[in-house]
Amino acid sequence: MDQKIRCTVESCKYNNCDNRMCELNQIEVQACPGCSNGSAKDESMCGSYKCKCH
Repeated sequence: MDQKIRCTVESCKYNNCDNRMCELNQIEVQACPGCSNGSAKDESMCGSYKCKCH
């Protein structure tokens, strides 16, 4: 079974906005600096993000 990574970050060059899927085979999840409050949205971020502008 293939793992799928859903994504709604339209500014990332790896996001296929038509179907809201990440086109990378894998992503790196990184801890946000200085965060340790137990909230997923505060403690983690996608380390593979690349802006479409560059």
